[in-house]
Amino acid sequence: MTTFLFGTIMESGTITPIAFVIATICSVAIGIYIAFMAGVKSSTSRSLAITLALLPAIVQLVIMLVNGNLGAGVAVAGAFSLVRFRSQPGTGQDITNIFLAMAVGLATGMGYIGLAFIFAVVITLVNVALKAIGFGGVGSEVKTLKITVPETLDFEGIFDDIFTRYTNSAELLEVKTTGMGSLYKLTYNITMRNTASTKAMIDEMRERNGNLEIACSRPVAVPGAEL
Repeated sequence: MTTFLFGTIMESGTITPIAFVIATICSVAIGIYIAFMAGVKSSTSRSLAITLALLPAIVQLVIMLVNGNLGAGVAVAGAFSLVRFRSQPGTGQDITNIFLAMAVGLATGMGYIGLAFIFAVVITLVNVALKAIGFGGVGSEVKTLKITVPETLDFEGIFDDIFTRYTNSAELLEVKTTGMGSLYKLTYNITMRNTASTKAMIDEMRERNGNLEIACSRPVAVPGAEL
């Protein structure tokens, strides 16, 4: 039993047709399981679900092909590092699920099928449990708020009282001009209060910015903010 759970199906590092088929089927099966569990207690896009379902099998093939080849492994690592520049920024949960799928692909690619199953089940169940108990802050929701104001409006502190009523924290990340310099666009990182209404907050802000555009969304990366 222990050999089945923690042993490898690879024979001296050689890829056999049977080992390849078993590893691929297991990779896809675990990937579908990860995609399903990612949608428990939270919502995921169709694109992310398909990615999570197929990613383990893709990583598995890559690992099989570069097994024992240092040069090929370095080249593949460089290729994977370019993926972040072609992807939209995601949430922490998205990144966790993607790394889990990659770890499963790594395990199945090396033939550790039982270990891949155990690891996927443990991590996904712990993830669901942590979300169920509200680990890390019950009800707190971090958002990116973008407010457009006219150039004639002194925006310094004009929304502070609104932020006090509706948010736990509000940080001004970026100020830039738009509309040929006739408008300012303010970008805030805010943490909503547990029972705060986003609509009510935006309605109050519209009364002060002349009913110009206001956008509230999940956190997005601001260029240069991490430097």
